[in-house]
Amino acid sequence: MAGCGSGLCCCCCCCGERESRTPEELTILGETQEEEDEILPRKDYESLDYDRCINDPYLEVLESVDNKKAQRYEAVKWVMVFAIGVCTGLVGLFVDFFVQLFTQLKFQVVQSSVEECTEKGCLALSLLELLGFNLTFVFLASLLILIQPVAAGSGIPEIKCYLNGVKVPGVVRLRTVVCKAMGVLFSVAGGLFVGKEGPMIHSGAVVGAGLPQFQSISLRKIQFNFPYFRSDRDKRDFVSAGAAAGVAAAFGAPIGGTLFSLEEGSSFWNQGLTWKVLFCSMAATFTLNFFRSGIQFGSWGSFQLPGLLNFGEFKCSESDKKCHLWTAVDLGFFILMGIVGGLLGATFNCLNKRLAKYRMRNVHPKPKLVRVLESLLVSLTTTVVVFVASMVLGECRQMPSTSHSGNDTLDLQGMSEDVNSSIKTFFCPNETYNDMATLFFNPQESAILQLFHQDGTFSPVTLSLFFLLYFLLSCWTYGISVPSGLFVPSLLCGAAFGRLVANLLKSYIGLDHIYSGTFALIGAAAFLGGVVRMTISLTVILIESTNEITYGLPIMITLMVAKWTGDFFNKGIYDIHVNLRGVPLLEWETEVEMDKLRASDIMEPNLTYVYPHTRIQSLVSILRTTVHHAFPVVTENRGNEREFMKGNQLISNNIKFKKSSILTRAGEQRKRSQSMKSYPSSELRNMCDEHIATEEPPEKEDLLQQMLERRYTPYPNLYPDQSPSEEWTMEERFRPLTFHGLILRSQLVTLLVRGVCYSENQSSASQPRLSHAEMSEDYPRYPDIHDLDLTLLNPRMIVDVTPYMNPSPFTVSPNTHVSQVFNLFRTMGLRHLPVVNAVGEIVGIITRHNLTHEFLQARLRQHYRTI
Repeated sequence: MAGCGSGLCCCCCCCGERESRTPEELTILGETQEEEDEILPRKDYESLDYDRCINDPYLEVLESVDNKKAQRYEAVKWVMVFAIGVCTGLVGLFVDFFVQLFTQLKFQVVQSSVEECTEKGCLALSLLELLGFNLTFVFLASLLILIQPVAAGSGIPEIKCYLNGVKVPGVVRLRTVVCKAMGVLFSVAGGLFVGKEGPMIHSGAVVGAGLPQFQSISLRKIQFNFPYFRSDRDKRDFVSAGAAAGVAAAFGAPIGGTLFSLEEGSSFWNQGLTWKVLFCSMAATFTLNFFRSGIQFGSWGSFQLPGLLNFGEFKCSESDKKCHLWTAVDLGFFILMGIVGGLLGATFNCLNKRLAKYRMRNVHPKPKLVRVLESLLVSLTTTVVVFVASMVLGECRQMPSTSHSGNDTLDLQGMSEDVNSSIKTFFCPNETYNDMATLFFNPQESAILQLFHQDGTFSPVTLSLFFLLYFLLSCWTYGISVPSGLFVPSLLCGAAFGRLVANLLKSYIGLDHIYSGTFALIGAAAFLGGVVRMTISLTVILIESTNEITYGLPIMITLMVAKWTGDFFNKGIYDIHVNLRGVPLLEWETEVEMDKLRASDIMEPNLTYVYPHTRIQSLVSILRTTVHHAFPVVTENRGNEREFMKGNQLISNNIKFKKSSILTRAGEQRKRSQSMKSYPSSELRNMCDEHIATEEPPEKEDLLQQMLERRYTPYPNLYPDQSPSEEWTMEERFRPLTFHGLILRSQLVTLLVRGVCYSENQSSASQPRLSHAEMSEDYPRYPDIHDLDLTLLNPRMIVDVTPYMNPSPFTVSPNTHVSQVFNLFRTMGLRHLPVVNAVGEIVGIITRHNLTHEFLQARLRQHYRTI
């Protein structure tokens, strides 16, 4: 990014003066204010570029496209979207099949041991067996995270960052989805309080990113000549579709998945993408439903299991004529539950944030084995708590009637056992069951269904203890080095809270008409909404999961109240973890107060630029001495230099915008020359040591020849290796630069690798031409300048960058309000935004870091001090 590198240089050069810096300066530099213990956005995150580079190779492709080719391209895109949905459904099927297999094996062995040891008095052996299963599974999950650390957690914060325009390293690699899918089945089977539904979103996004590329860095030998979709813009659309397919496969909610991708993920949405994302979600739901129904029921094509998690059918007992799913009176209780859910969610997020900070300071800097040990410690504690609580804290309750329609409901959810057989009778006499063991010694999905549909009541004491233990252990677990989702633990915790409220209302207020399952569902929505702060998409997901449209109003009201209450204290859990990573995420809009700032107040005035015709030596020097990802292409009108020096207003404006700069152009040129001393060409080393004071006069040509050449060389042939004099005045150093376009680092490196250049005694028309396919062939991993063999390059050769630069990027005026800059940058998915004055002179550049909330706050404080 053209504006970031200078800030990085300043940060590196001045780290010894950190103690003397003001908090505002630390904020601008992206460092941490230790006195406030605040993690500020880091500058080392790259941005994705969703803007089209309309250069000559792109225009050549555009001219060759007719209606048939456009239709073929669109058809290929639809095929890719369908394939992404199918593959995401298959990933969900793989995870679900093995989770059920391992979980059933574990519970069968442990339950048989508990029943046998209850009489023999060897329960310690049963605990050791349970520990053996859980620790083994969690150890395997942690090992997979050591292979690919970005696969830890739910993956939703990372995907949210990617769709916001931030490139998180390794987030959409093939290795990531393999470690994610295998790791989450081990972590769920290992008894940790995590869910497999959240990681499905990350898995679907990785499938969406990788499948249309037909290549992987993990499988370098497998290469396909597939020239389509070689840009960040197309990749973003497929990642949006994959994330939506993950939600659809997890909850059987294709519409909810589409809205999730729109609400939580994509920052840059277009209407044409909506239909493709919905189609992808439908394909994922169809695939998962087809195979799960066939495997579990043997009835292929019955489509009885739409998602990994479904809530069943909410229906009052036929014998209870007074029962209603919910009434208008219940809305008051739902609002109160939303308030409590928001408070509980804010508490959960606060505790988890403190734990995450502690891990960042005390666990992550240590050897990776410490992370594995932490995961094993959490697994050990969780297993012991579950076992002891089930044995000691449970109460014996009367068995429910087998005639209740809930049996059919549970069967429809793919449960291999009905309601009564999923009930645990540990230490209880005949016709009774252990309510605590029923919640702890079952898969989380079965426990949720028990709370939603179980006709027998759970003790208020049991529900309170279960909620407290689950709340604390879930908070501790989320963030350790295993793949872990948060949806199901939050739903289960909230369902226990809602069921507790229903029991209290029935027992102490005498509201016998209320339906306990509704209150359990509203409690689950309140707690989940208080944790993740989702609104529209979560409402639709819950409605689709219950197949009950009448629940729409209470769910919506509860989620809104929970969000408003939680937002009063802190952010959602995913936003908190994004901030902890220091990712420069852009919100939906800026604060009203920020409009006191202009583009000139927040831009980066230290520019590293290139000329339209630049020597290879200068390009290599620029690329090796900066970390910028784009460079303005500029020219200087040296023929009119004297006129510019005579108090010209343009000069005054440039000095005004750049007077706070630390680096001068002369200093930048010195830095380039020093870096080129290592160039393996003696000719270049001698050139770098020489001082070229004047420019050779151009040869006189015939006027007609000049007109013909203008088509290929529309810009002056100027070279950045002509360093400015040390005695230049301030006006000379900040001479106006006429802006012609932007050239990307990847484009410059590609031109150097492919030898696109011409010699001094030739015209630029003799320079080789690259097609659009050749320019994008190495996407998304372009060669690095440090890997380039410099001995193969002639430093005196010249590169004409004008055919490959973007001649018409989005630009703003120095006087543009920050809100306008922000909306343009975020809506269009930009990576660089040049600031150009009224006569076409570039005075600065704006990147993502310049628009983060923390940076704008620091600039606003500076603005107040100056006035």
